[in-house]
Amino acid sequence: MEYKTLIKEIEMRLDEKADPERLEWAQKNYATSMIVKGVTVPNIRPIVKELNKKFKKATPEEVIIFAKKLNAKCILEAQQIAVEVLENHKAARQSLTLKDLLELGDGIDNWVSVDYFAGYLAGPAWREGQISDEVIEGWAKSEDRWWRRAAVVCTVALNQKARGGAGDPERTLKICGLVVEDKDDMVAKSLSWALRELAKRDAKPVVEFVNQNAGILPKRVVREVRRKLETGRKYS
Repeated sequence: MEYKTLIKEIEMRLDEKADPERLEWAQKNYATSMIVKGVTVPNIRPIVKELNKKFKKATPEEVIIFAKKLNAKCILEAQQIAVEVLENHKAARQSLTLKDLLELGDGIDNWVSVDYFAGYLAGPAWREGQISDEVIEGWAKSEDRWWRRAAVVCTVALNQKARGGAGDPERTLKICGLVVEDKDDMVAKSLSWALRELAKRDAKPVVEFVNQNAGILPKRVVREVRRKLETGRKYS
């Protein structure tokens, strides 16, 4: 497969759809060292759809190689495309190894990249036994805020029905417990998300976790999770 030509075509299409207003919004909402074109998700999806058709009969190895090469361009929107193409190719996604994931996650430095990587790839891989609990626990203890966030976001795949999660309070709360005193806002936001997602499946252990750790959890986490439990909404 001619990856170089295909990737060049993708870059050209992203340039065509670049929106200065979207770029300005992105720069305000998620600072990153990556190149940001300023392309909206609705304008990315048609590219993903065409690639899904192109790779429908491709081997897992071909899809993974493509995703790595596209990801290596260090363009935020290209990374999003790479992740979605991998996620949509079941055989490729289920073939991902820890080495593959570490390569795909290398350099994540903003919440969008982290949430795509952990939500679409690393989390499902963990749930399906492709990577171990120890790996995720190691990320939760990392000095890098983005890998700590990735560890917490990975739990969403355990519990979110739309992502194939069946519910896993034990592993979810173990990871949450490792960052319970983390004051980094990016980690705290992911912790709130993880607990609220688990609460949809099983509220009791979430109530117990929040009550037991209310004195050390970031206030926003306690506020948002309790509001979700009481009203079904994140915000009042």
